[in-house]
Amino acid sequence: MSIVKYVIGISGGSGSGKTSIVQEIRKLFTEQELCIVSQDNYYIPRDEQAVDENGVSNFDLPTSINLDAFTQDIQQLKNGNAVSLKEYVFNNELKQARTLVYNPAPVIMVEGLFVYHAKEMRDLLDYKFFVDAPEDTKLIRRIRRDRVERNYPLEDVLYRFENHVTPSYVKYISPYKSICDMIINNRHSYHKGVDIVSSFIKSKLID
Repeated sequence: MSIVKYVIGISGGSGSGKTSIVQEIRKLFTEQELCIVSQDNYYIPRDEQAVDENGVSNFDLPTSINLDAFTQDIQQLKNGNAVSLKEYVFNNELKQARTLVYNPAPVIMVEGLFVYHAKEMRDLLDYKFFVDAPEDTKLIRRIRRDRVERNYPLEDVLYRFENHVTPSYVKYISPYKSICDMIINNRHSYHKGVDIVSSFIKSKLID
């Protein structure tokens, strides 16, 4: 059984680049060294999501995520137990959901919009990163991601960014920036962010 030494959180607004940073970090460490859990796989079913005044489902609220299950799974990993769940594919008919299995490792990384929103989750974290980026940069990245990866129409992406993403960032994500241990500026390139986080992980693996 792997002994968990450290749990790291990475959050930031939609399109800030946190997922790109995490994906690159995944390539640098084995699964025996680093376990990465994305909050994206804990979305509640679409028919249970809150809808706005125009009847559009709002996936950018803390209530859109099963935060209790997310927190419980991270606690299980800290206790040395494996966790499995079904991948969430964002209603993309072109992508087939897989069964994901997470095994405990010396370093656990948890990533997502609302990683810091629940106190129970924050209490499990030893270090908190916040990935920051300008609004226009985040919008461009959001368009690229949702059009290509999630097969969303452009009009839908723009509507959600203005009416869901931005208000949620202001209310539920940005306020936690002040409690984070390190802020990563991801204005142009995420490579510096990768270097910073990966160096931190390496230091914990040799402790």
